[in-house]
Amino acid sequence: MTKQTHPINHAMDTLAEDARNLMIATADVAGEKVAEARKRLAAALENGKEIYSRVRDTAAEKAKAADEAVREHPYQAIAIALGVGAIIGYVAGRPRSRNCELIRPL
Repeated sequence: MTKQTHPINHAMDTLAEDARNLMIATADVAGEKVAEARKRLAAALENGKEIYSRVRDTAAEKAKAADEAVREHPYQAIAIALGVGAIIGYVAGRPRSRNCELIRPL
């Protein structure tokens, strides 16, 4: 597991644990509204797990595909990265006009 995904996994685990604790804490509370809220929370928790799993799997597949493409075409990848970096550097480094204000004083 990479350093970038560890905080996300920890946050998802914490959220799931908090939801489970909430369901346990409200288990003895009677009432139709509480029962309905518990059902919705359980469904949302399960749906969230499925979505997270699909997103994680898709991201891993895309990362592998990108890695393979870079390994197959290293010079093209370098050229693209250089071009994108040059464009970002040009846009970030150009001087801003003083007449181009988003909010003009009255």
